[in-house]
Amino acid sequence: MAAATATATAAEEEARLLRLEEQAEHGGGGAWEYLSLARRLRARRPAPVLRLGLSLLNDASARSRLASEQWTLYEQVAVAAMDCQRLDVAKDCIGVLSKQFPGSVRVGRLEALLFEAKGDWAEAERAYALILENNPFDQIVHKRKIAIAKAQGDMSLAVDYLNKYLELFMADHDAWRELAEIYVSLQMYKQAAFCYEELILAQPTIPLYHLAYAEVLYTLGGLENLQTAKKYYASTIQLTGGKNTRALFGVCLCSAAISQLTKGRNKEEESSELQSLAAEALMKDYKRRAPSMEALVAGMLKNMKLS
Repeated sequence: MAAATATATAAEEEARLLRLEEQAEHGGGGAWEYLSLARRLRARRPAPVLRLGLSLLNDASARSRLASEQWTLYEQVAVAAMDCQRLDVAKDCIGVLSKQFPGSVRVGRLEALLFEAKGDWAEAERAYALILENNPFDQIVHKRKIAIAKAQGDMSLAVDYLNKYLELFMADHDAWRELAEIYVSLQMYKQAAFCYEELILAQPTIPLYHLAYAEVLYTLGGLENLQTAKKYYASTIQLTGGKNTRALFGVCLCSAAISQLTKGRNKEEESSELQSLAAEALMKDYKRRAPSMEALVAGMLKNMKLS
């Protein structure tokens, strides 16, 4: 109930943001209200933010009415300008902030972001290194270093930075997931499996992690990995109320692979009803949602000796 209420509230706020944007863009006022709401919602809408923000900053009377809030606006416009590749505007805004707040770490981050926007990775790295010398636990800066490595296509360096980051911020689930996905892209499946194990331990009710872990184990292969993969495909099915087609296919594929590996051995695994239930659920799903594909799926399951 709480989740549904939160979703409805978020949708209302997004609709209000769009209304304010249209109103402000057509001269109906409300520019500051729009910019404040965009900031609060962390909505990334750089073009209108840049236009409306500049209209306020270039108006001396409007700027004076904002008082100390004008510095927040300078920062917001600087980031939007970098997104829009208006680096001249970003540089001017950062220059104003630098004069107002000399030595500020927050302004230092903006200066490093400007180097990033220019593609000057070495200068950006140096700027971030300076910040980390004074505050080695600056989470934002660590994330920017990871982003720089990925932007340059250096996935090995990104892995190194992510591992160092997770030594400091072990509870960051997004970072564990990002690291797992990079490991998969590098075909380092054992390391990816470890990351998904951490995620499942921390958030055991999220089916996406169970599914991703199962797929990594299936890719690794081997009887033990396939048996474990099958269990996690099954847990994905349970957590999604039987509605995850990918997990249903996973159970069937694992069952077929296990059957091949255990020929002439103990048939206990094969005697499980799970694969036949998964095959039956798949057929029902395709019959309801994609009847034109039903014969193809039936043929595939027959070839796997599961129907």
